[in-house]
Amino acid sequence: MKLLLVGTYERSYPRIQVLRAGLTARGHEVIECHVPVWERTQHKAGSFLRSGALLASVARAAWAWIRILVRERHIGPVDVVMAGYPAQLDAPLARAIARRRKVPLIVDMMISFSDTLGGDRGRAGRRMTHLLSLMDRQLVRGADVILADTQANAAWIESEFPRARGRVVVVSVGADPERFPERPEPTTPVRALFVGKLAPLHGLGVVLDAARYPGVPPVRIIGDGQLAEWLAGELARDRPPGLEHVLWVPYAQLGEELARAHICLGVFGGSDKASRVVPNKVWQAMAVGRPIVTADTPGAREVLRDGHDALLVPTGDAAALAEALARLARDPELRARLGAQARRRYEEYGLPVCIADQFITAVTSRVPELASFPAE
Repeated sequence: MKLLLVGTYERSYPRIQVLRAGLTARGHEVIECHVPVWERTQHKAGSFLRSGALLASVARAAWAWIRILVRERHIGPVDVVMAGYPAQLDAPLARAIARRRKVPLIVDMMISFSDTLGGDRGRAGRRMTHLLSLMDRQLVRGADVILADTQANAAWIESEFPRARGRVVVVSVGADPERFPERPEPTTPVRALFVGKLAPLHGLGVVLDAARYPGVPPVRIIGDGQLAEWLAGELARDRPPGLEHVLWVPYAQLGEELARAHICLGVFGGSDKASRVVPNKVWQAMAVGRPIVTADTPGAREVLRDGHDALLVPTGDAAALAEALARLARDPELRARLGAQARRRYEEYGLPVCIADQFITAVTSRVPELASFPAE
């Protein structure tokens, strides 16, 4: 199969890297027609929605579209066109290219703009949320196949956008085994790691409250973003014992950070969106072979099993999180067992080739004619 990945998507984003690597490893050809626009917006917290920044982004995107259209004319025949995550930004462009080439269009939705920026993050006002909803709807309306990352998210998309029904498929996020290789537990004192862009869905307040309980190991927080100012204030007011906050580390160093940790934390927020996701950091921790503690949600239960390859705690329950962390801190055998099982789960479902297999199976179930274009 020849897949044309087109648009201004963030090329280095793990979702795209993993899928691209898996498809290539399975013998499919991924042709990219890409112009970078959004890479400079590091945290994607919604600051670009301010009028000046938004106009500048629109101008950069328009110029990028022109360059993409010129380049795309020199690309030979392909079997399918895909708009990479987040596909809302490039859906009209990708749809025009797919229709001209008379091939199916796949869009990687994974999140709803209106749900994320207007709902979960609360960064968009009423008018902007309406505009973001229109972007979501035009994406759904023009796609032959819509990618979601969990069954819970797929069900939500079909419920929120009725035109999507019958066209949403699930392809997990996974993780890159080269950046996140399996590593033995370090011999240093036990430490838990929280990584994230400090968005509300992560439930950072729950983590801080849990870190203040006795018996909980020190927590290292890596991240910057929407709640950075709030976090600084909380740490100035009442810093939990041993807690360390690092604004950011390069993505290339994140695997080493996970390897130096003994326990990895997922998401604990109480929003509906938080209940539907299995974020990159959870898959990456699974790849490294670390025990994970995360909220017991429909999304998490699709991948993790409580007591088998993770500890799942009630959403928003700081006491339960503290108990799980303290239990892991004093039980090295439990850490080793959960970490090993998490790695096995990753090998079954999260390797790039596994993600590619999910993609091909799901897409061909919706567009059977693509099955006639096997890997080379």
